[in-house]
Amino acid sequence: MAKPIRQRGTLKENLPTLKRLLKYIFSAYPIIIFIAFIGIILNAAAGVIGSLFLQRLFDDYITPLVKSSNPNFIHLIHAILVMGGIYLLGILSAALYTQLMALLAQKIQLNLRKQMFSHMQNLPISFFDQNNFGDLMSRYTNDIDALLQMIMQSFPQFVSALFNIAFVTAGMLYLSPLLTLITFSIFLISIIFLNFLSKRSSKYFNLQQQTIGALDANIEEILNGQKVVKIFSHEHQVEQQFDQLNAKWADASGKANGYATMLFPFMGNLGTILYVLIAIVGGILIIKGYSILTVGTIAAFLQLSRSFSRPIAQISQQLNNIILALAGAKRIFELLDAEKETDLGSIELIKENHQLEWKTSTKNIPLKGDIKFNNVTFGYQENHPILHNINLDVHSGQKVALVGPTGAGKTTITSMLNRFYEIDGGKITYDGINIQQINKNALRQSLGIVLQQTTLFTGSIMENIRFGRLDATDEEVIEAAKLANADSFIRELPQKYQTQINGDDTGLSQGQRQLLSIARAALANPPVMILDEATSNIDTETERKVQSAMDKLMQGRTSFVIAHRLSTIFNSDLIVVVEDGQIIEQGTHETLIKKHGKYYQLYTGAVTLE
Repeated sequence: MAKPIRQRGTLKENLPTLKRLLKYIFSAYPIIIFIAFIGIILNAAAGVIGSLFLQRLFDDYITPLVKSSNPNFIHLIHAILVMGGIYLLGILSAALYTQLMALLAQKIQLNLRKQMFSHMQNLPISFFDQNNFGDLMSRYTNDIDALLQMIMQSFPQFVSALFNIAFVTAGMLYLSPLLTLITFSIFLISIIFLNFLSKRSSKYFNLQQQTIGALDANIEEILNGQKVVKIFSHEHQVEQQFDQLNAKWADASGKANGYATMLFPFMGNLGTILYVLIAIVGGILIIKGYSILTVGTIAAFLQLSRSFSRPIAQISQQLNNIILALAGAKRIFELLDAEKETDLGSIELIKENHQLEWKTSTKNIPLKGDIKFNNVTFGYQENHPILHNINLDVHSGQKVALVGPTGAGKTTITSMLNRFYEIDGGKITYDGINIQQINKNALRQSLGIVLQQTTLFTGSIMENIRFGRLDATDEEVIEAAKLANADSFIRELPQKYQTQINGDDTGLSQGQRQLLSIARAALANPPVMILDEATSNIDTETERKVQSAMDKLMQGRTSFVIAHRLSTIFNSDLIVVVEDGQIIEQGTHETLIKKHGKYYQLYTGAVTLE
């Protein structure tokens, strides 16, 4: 059974995520990373070398010119050009690595979304039962976007800041160990405050990602249930619920960004204070005759000290963005790590001489549609069975109706047949073959399903019907629509079969949507059909059209019909009465009526299906 994705987000838990993300990036794009890394180093080195060059500019070129009665500016101009070349190298290096990291971020974003969507197609239905759609969508949007910003901006700036600190520290030690000691003393004092801000912002950034996922899930849920909200006039209540979730997100986001934004101005002001302090101390030392210091040394050191405070502020700021992105990356990896739907079946479905056959290791078995349930038990949760010893023998071409109260287990029985869920005990055979030995894709290709809740996709009417068999011609699509009694209403639409629909917002009635669903199943032309309350929630006239289409669809096929209206299934070859996960009666309409049992009570209205 698939487990729901959990949302956890401490800094300690994010460290493995960082390692995994770096491994993913470095293994996939080593050349881009290497070149960008060189660009970062050159950019950091150019900044420090340019600052150190100020010492020579003042001491070796400017000061001698001030003292000279006949100054020659050639050497000074040459030195300025060299200095300009150094800074130009830094600019070009920065442009190189920023463009490369932007390119890398787009590639990572593209590949991760593709991997997530591809992996999602292989997850079991139970996974989607246990994970909210809105929260899953948040991983494709908010979490991917946060990761994109980290790769494109935060991570390169963080690494660049680390190299800047290392190079600047080396440069300051080279110029003056004494002034470097003063600089470090001031910054060490600030570490305690920075550590406090970083921990607080980390906590709330993780909480921010969790609350935005919950908020997205709530919005998606209310949008899907808007009719129900209006029916019960609960607009005010859902607004309150939304406001509570929105307030939690706003609180977490406000605190996260509040603590994070304090870092940069704090470090900026600290750098200014340090700048003034070094100027004062350096000036006093020069006046006092401290021979090692010169005007050029002080000028270069002041430039380096400012360069020292800036990357520390960047590290503090980008660290929070990185933690935010890692919280999102962790959620992405959790989706990618979700256990795929297992399939050990090896028997394939082939077509030989216009006849579908099961291809086994020894021989081919003609696909007839004989289905047998033998003592099948199942529970969605371990040790909580909801189907108990289901025994059912269905022969090829038979129409089997499953009836019983809501929640009795009718839909669950058919879900065992298409292996949306795996049975806990017993066996189901298809043409004498254990369905667990049949490849799931092959098994599902042999089954057609028409659900009560019709799902249509954005596109044309033609494309929605063709979803049943993607290689079908236009003529075959139209024939399927005619079989489903959908052709007449389609031809009354503005663009007929090319009429565009927008997913579930189609402008079509429930009955028309159901006819399209039947046409889609008819186009697939499966030997076995499952119709799950397909005539519910539609008017009587439309029901007749849908029922007629279903009857044509079931001709010559083994069919399982989950019925709400007993008047639609009295002519079934086998009627199965399900109650509390057990089959309590089965037989033909006449046989069950004579028994005067549960079916008799349902049919005569003594009890209802509710």
